[in-house]
Amino acid sequence: MWVLILQIMLLGVSLAMDAFAVSVTDGMCYGDLSRGKAVTVPLTFGIFQAAMPLAGFFLGTLFISYIDSFDHYVAFGLLLLIGGKMMLDGIKELRSEESSLSIKKFRYGEVFLQGIATSIDALAVGISMLSMAGITDINVFGFVAIIGVETFIISLTGLIIGKKIGKLFAGKASVAEIVGGLVLIGIGIKVLVEGLIA
Repeated sequence: MWVLILQIMLLGVSLAMDAFAVSVTDGMCYGDLSRGKAVTVPLTFGIFQAAMPLAGFFLGTLFISYIDSFDHYVAFGLLLLIGGKMMLDGIKELRSEESSLSIKKFRYGEVFLQGIATSIDALAVGISMLSMAGITDINVFGFVAIIGVETFIISLTGLIIGKKIGKLFAGKASVAEIVGGLVLIGIGIKVLVEGLIA
């Protein structure tokens, strides 16, 4: 059982890496993060990262070929959309005389889409859990809770790091947005390439 728990914990860390990178970007770019808003980011990523494998586990192998055929396209599309908009906003502000006074405002809808984009590949992980020895309907809830908590902690760490990096761009929020947009697009390309060669 302890070997299985260790496997799940390592799996959770690997799944949380994209969420970590996006959290760094959010911390770097959002200039109006209160404590409540700040907690929303890792909480959203943690919930989605736990919910997707759980959904995959109960959907079963029936949908695995269907999910595998499109999940990377959805993640790429969402990250391209969010990252592209962030870059365009940054470029517009950079051209503006008042760009130094502008800050990117926190949007719950944007964080929600990021949560989906960084966790959709975990659907297939949930399906693969069916074949892992020792995982049953009873303990799968505990295992996805481990993944969710790990993602929350890792994302919160990323957000704090991003906030510190963001201070380097103080007075130039537009530059932070452009860099953040590039990071999100880069993650999207990584997810797409991994999905295509899998």
